[in-house]
Amino acid sequence: MVEMELNKIVIDEKRHDQLIVLKEKEGNRVLPIVIGLSEASAIKLKISGFIPPRPLTHDLLHSLIENLDATIDKIIIDKLEENTFHAKIVLKTTSNSLKVIDARPSDSIALAVRAHAPIFVEDDIITKSEIFNQNK
Repeated sequence: MVEMELNKIVIDEKRHDQLIVLKEKEGNRVLPIVIGLSEASAIKLKISGFIPPRPLTHDLLHSLIENLDATIDKIIIDKLEENTFHAKIVLKTTSNSLKVIDARPSDSIALAVRAHAPIFVEDDIITKSEIFNQNK
C-alpha cells in the first residue's frame, strides 16, 4: 500500500461531478477520483478552516466515532471495479481492536481530513489508474 495525501480539489458548481486528486506522499504518482459536489464541498470547507454553526454530516460522523471511544486509524482505497473506487475506514477501538467499515472514497477522505488520518491506496489501483488516464 502507498500512503497518499490530498493534493487538489477541483470544484465546478455547474457540473454534477467534482474531482479530488491524491498524490503519493513519498513520490510523484497521482490518483484522480471523481466525487459528488456535496462531498467535495465538505472536504473543501474543512481544509479551508470553515467552522459551521452546526455539525455537517461528516463532522457529525467524526464526533460519533470519537464519542464511542474509537478513532479513525486510516483510510484505505482498496478496489477499482468498473471505474468505481471502493474504500475502507479502519477504526481503532479503546481495546486496540480494529473495525473495518466499507465506504465510498469521498466520504472516507472527508472523514480523514477531519481526523487527520492517513490515506492509503493499493499500489495496483494507482497503476491501473495511470494506464487508464494515459489512454484518454
